[in-house]
Amino acid sequence: MDAARLPPHDGAVLSVVDMHTGGEPLRIIVSGHPEVAGDTVLAKRRYARRHLDHLRRALLFEPRGHRDMYGALLVASELPEADLGVLFVHNEGYSTMCGHAVLALGRFAVDYGLVAEKKSPETQVNIHCPCGLVRAFVRYSHGKSGAVRFHSVPAFAFATDVSISVPGHGEVTVDISYGGAFYALVSAEQLGLDVSKSRTRDLVDVATAVTAAVKSEVKLHHPVHEDLSFLYGTILTDGKDAFSDTPTANVCVFADAQVDRSPTGSGVTARIALQHHKGLIQLNQTRTFRSGATGSLFTGEAVQETTCGDFKAVVVEVGGHAHYTGAASFVQESDDSLSGGFLLRD
Repeated sequence: MDAARLPPHDGAVLSVVDMHTGGEPLRIIVSGHPEVAGDTVLAKRRYARRHLDHLRRALLFEPRGHRDMYGALLVASELPEADLGVLFVHNEGYSTMCGHAVLALGRFAVDYGLVAEKKSPETQVNIHCPCGLVRAFVRYSHGKSGAVRFHSVPAFAFATDVSISVPGHGEVTVDISYGGAFYALVSAEQLGLDVSKSRTRDLVDVATAVTAAVKSEVKLHHPVHEDLSFLYGTILTDGKDAFSDTPTANVCVFADAQVDRSPTGSGVTARIALQHHKGLIQLNQTRTFRSGATGSLFTGEAVQETTCGDFKAVVVEVGGHAHYTGAASFVQESDDSLSGGFLLRD
């Protein structure tokens, strides 16, 4: 039996490569997707959201995916120095930055020939994300790719010690920081929880409530582009923000109650920017961040001071490991009423 032969189907075959970074999945769409129109990566993001969202649902939702599946759609970049452009997709729509995906895409770009030249001990990969150009550096030795680190877009603390009203918890103090996407950050202890021991369902419920409260009470703005001015999610932390050699843990709940299995690359960026803003960490001090969900580890450090509009900002280096889990070709049949994807209600 030829197991690789495609089954009966209608229309295009959607081919993907699946990876994970610290347990967080990434489905990279490599072929079968129609061209995404737009002169810039941000314009392509708008076009995909308006005209191609049925394919996001088909590839990420059941029966081919699940509520917490994450995807990357490769697109052309308008920047001559970019090796590739990318749109990030999740259960609610389209993100502007995804650190775990950048770590995975760095390896993918080296292994699949998307860079002009592979260099040892490290190959640079310029990835154009909706938030801007992110430079990844991939360990490469004896024909094999390995660990990846990236340098973020300028990251900054947007607001600190903001009081919000969270149903069931009263007044809660949060910080808001930008690491390619905006996050609310709050110690889980303030909400009676532990990021490493509490039930995932309890963490999701309280993080979702915090996100809703911040969206209702705080108006965000990004100094460069309004497309970036939205709250992506809430990061619950262990409260250990001062620099230490001991790992600090967090859990990120983003989009529609989606739980990041990794320490969250853009979240690490946002946390480092916030800690630097508060004087809790200096340039070139490396911290280790642990996922409260899986125990996987990323590193983060502020490597350069800069600005973003009127905000004092830092460029953050985030490091981690991504691994391949497989490759697949997905098909659709015209008489399959569930082929377009579905999610179960909680």
